[in-house]
Amino acid sequence: MPIRDLKEQIARLPEQPGVYLYFNAAGETIYVGKARALRDRVRNYLGAYGSSPKTNALLDDIVRLEFIVTDSVVEALALENNLIKQRSPKYNILLRDDKNYPFLQLTTTESFPRVLVARGVERDGNVYAGPFMPARFARKTMALTHKLFGIRSCNEVITGQRHRPCLEYDIKRCIAPCVESICGTEEYGRAVEHTRLFLEGRNEELTRDLTVQMMDASDDLRFEEAGQLRDAIRTIQTLGDRQQKMATVELGNRDVFGMKVGPAGAAVQVFQVRGGRVVERVDLGTETDVVGQSESEVLTAAVQQFYELRNAPPEVHVPCEPDEREALETWLTEREARKVRIIVPQRGDKRGLVDLANRNAGHSYQTRFNTDTAAQYDALATLQHVLALPSLPRRIECFDISTFQGSETVASMVVCEDGRMKRSEYRKFRVTGAKVAEHQGRGASGAIRPEDVPRRAAPAPRDSREAIAHIPLPADGSAGRVANDFASMHEVVRRRYRRVLEQGGPFPDLVLIDGGKGQLQAAYAALEELGLANLMAAGIAKKEELLFTRQHPDPIALKATDPALLLIQRVRDEAHRFAVTFHRKARSMRDLGSQLDQIAGVGPRRRRQLLTTFGSVAGVRRATREELAAAIGPKLADAVLAFFAGQP
Repeated sequence: MPIRDLKEQIARLPEQPGVYLYFNAAGETIYVGKARALRDRVRNYLGAYGSSPKTNALLDDIVRLEFIVTDSVVEALALENNLIKQRSPKYNILLRDDKNYPFLQLTTTESFPRVLVARGVERDGNVYAGPFMPARFARKTMALTHKLFGIRSCNEVITGQRHRPCLEYDIKRCIAPCVESICGTEEYGRAVEHTRLFLEGRNEELTRDLTVQMMDASDDLRFEEAGQLRDAIRTIQTLGDRQQKMATVELGNRDVFGMKVGPAGAAVQVFQVRGGRVVERVDLGTETDVVGQSESEVLTAAVQQFYELRNAPPEVHVPCEPDEREALETWLTEREARKVRIIVPQRGDKRGLVDLANRNAGHSYQTRFNTDTAAQYDALATLQHVLALPSLPRRIECFDISTFQGSETVASMVVCEDGRMKRSEYRKFRVTGAKVAEHQGRGASGAIRPEDVPRRAAPAPRDSREAIAHIPLPADGSAGRVANDFASMHEVVRRRYRRVLEQGGPFPDLVLIDGGKGQLQAAYAALEELGLANLMAAGIAKKEELLFTRQHPDPIALKATDPALLLIQRVRDEAHRFAVTFHRKARSMRDLGSQLDQIAGVGPRRRRQLLTTFGSVAGVRRATREELAAAIGPKLADAVLAFFAGQP
């Protein structure tokens, strides 16, 4: 593991707050993290291999480590946020805004900002509001900013040196910052601030500010300006209920986070509550899976990235405790220059709104990651929990044996990745049967004798190669066939994973066996021979549809409608179909074959020559040595005669 090469450097890290950065061989930053104590946090990665596929991939990519010491965890949090924004590391949780609906962008990075329609939120220092649903509401709101506050709509470079204003000023849709004598920088700045309050839904604060200006204008006998401000206040109050479906006076100003974290990724819903009313809903989500990341880690990333672009209200309600909550609160408080609290509500209307946001996040998760895909990942998550697997079974390899009274025994292996069958990696096997003789013993006729097979389970063998001989078998005459199934499963599993070892992977998260305890024990015996006993395997018995694992002494029964069981059945049935199809083909090839094919040295050309010369297999059997030698030579003639001499 490459990170172990950095063990000495990690041991020398300071036990102080800071940020650590991982780099790959190309020199790219692939992960940025913060720590209260750098040495302790980074040292945890040395033992993290195997915790999740994402962590494994990160650890395999790391070739270099750098760190930056800070004075506090809060500074580390802010620095981490800035570095993630600048470098977009591959393995950090990066949330994206919902791009189905438009946003409004207040271009505060310009000297004289404008309001524009944007299809997404960018980390560019501008102010964003939205999304607006329906889309036409965005343009209506933008038009209101021109009418109410006189924000410019042109693309002109503003210097204040224009001789006269344009038509927009005459129809009272712009306060003309292009003419310095009409509107100076300070006055336009107030209009921009009013626009910002309006877009953020802080209507009460905006109304108070405009009321003060209206009274000042009235006192100074500027009645036309006072009338315009009065109309603006009335319009804002009328628009105060836009898209408001929930209102509780006690909620005040706050943001409410809801979250759904699943194997496919994460979806986050943020309800922006202003004046006790939900005025906006913002949808965030990951573009990749977050396997191995806890809800607290995802929530922390969501809070950091959401407020990097927006102002935080006095309270932020979240569904669970985020990592480093005190540091997050301090960071937000310093950014807003006022107290900001992060709260996990437990009851009442506040908890109800968090639950509502969670439900909306669940719906967003299903929509964002496709309903079928999300359902498949949910089934995999259920399967991980039921079978107590260390990681999500994203790759499942399933084995099935197909035979007819012990003849033409074949096996199949099918692969299921992320709930979908991967036909390109299917494999089929012809079972040689060597393991049957090796582990069970044969009688004079070559068949397994029931008396040679133990009726009851024997003590666990010391050598895994003996394990297959200690499998309890039925007492009826089917013992030979069952033993053949066990030995066949042992042979096929051993052949498969010996090849996987030689190729260096990929290894499955779950080995699924079509059968019960006996077949499962045979599979584990093969894995132990190869040193792969750490692989997780499970068996599924037909009819009863019970699951068997080595970790559970009793079989596991799932409901017939359980998505996890339905997934296993689908994979098992596909393996069975593939095995039966191959078995039928093998039998047909046997039936279409000739007895002459069994003679050593006789290939298709010699066989055709014999049949052409003697007419049939019976004619070949009746031929003399001289006749055979004339057709195929003396050496093959002797082989043909020896073959038929041994036939009844």
